[in-house]
Amino acid sequence: MASAELRLIRRRIRSVESTMKITRAMELISTARIGKAQSRLGSARPYAEKLDEVIRNVAAAGGTAHPLLEKREIRTAGVVVVSSDRGLAGGYNHSVIRLGERQVRDHIHNGRRVNLYVVGKKAQAYFAYRKQEIEHAWLNVTDLPVYADARMIANVLLNDYAEGSVDSVEVFTTQYISALTQTPMHRRLLPIEAPADASQEDAGPIGYAFEPSPEEILNRLLPRYLEGTVFGILLDASASEHAARRRAMKAATENADELVRILTREANQARQAEITTEISEIVGGAAALAED
Repeated sequence: MASAELRLIRRRIRSVESTMKITRAMELISTARIGKAQSRLGSARPYAEKLDEVIRNVAAAGGTAHPLLEKREIRTAGVVVVSSDRGLAGGYNHSVIRLGERQVRDHIHNGRRVNLYVVGKKAQAYFAYRKQEIEHAWLNVTDLPVYADARMIANVLLNDYAEGSVDSVEVFTTQYISALTQTPMHRRLLPIEAPADASQEDAGPIGYAFEPSPEEILNRLLPRYLEGTVFGILLDASASEHAARRRAMKAATENADELVRILTREANQARQAEITTEISEIVGGAAALAED
């Protein structure tokens, strides 16, 4: 009959092994999703680069006299925080949420109102717990974002900016650099800054003829440009989330494996102590019978 201590250790070993199966499965799932996210990032890059080029050329031809390009005095700042819908991703959510929270406090300290927009359940829960009013929340879009999600987010931000509800919009998200490196970043969305082309600064502007007018082209292209930018942000965040989760689950699996080894050693020691005790009791009983 195993002792209470030995039964407890064996129960802990079974519990840790069950947890290790879950973390290993999540690690494998995240590994597969990172590959897909990287592929989608690479596929979206040519579109973003070409759109940058078109916006740059049209803005240079038509000047910057467009509502989405003109800077305003900031009375109400729009802050977008992009997090995940699920946890178990290490410090992924904590880093970007704290960065956005710090900016919200800075705006309030400087006498500005703040309209807070959140993407992901983790940011929503964090700011709701701290009684921070949330203007709009988008949930269940970070795991596998599609272009329709980006359009939905961009339309809300554009409408609020056009109506004067906010005078600027900045986003706090995580930039995917590699499977091992993801960096929290701050990016301004509105007003839109026309992309700069360093290669043409010395050569001077190139003349283009546009039809219809540059203003009308900007009216059509700038919303698409914002949608493409938001889509790129969502893809970056998705790849970063899966990479951070894989790293966290790999570390958890390794820690669980090490804990199983430690507990197994403790169980063996406890069992050896039991056997020694049992042998001592048998020898003692035999000695007592021999004396009788």
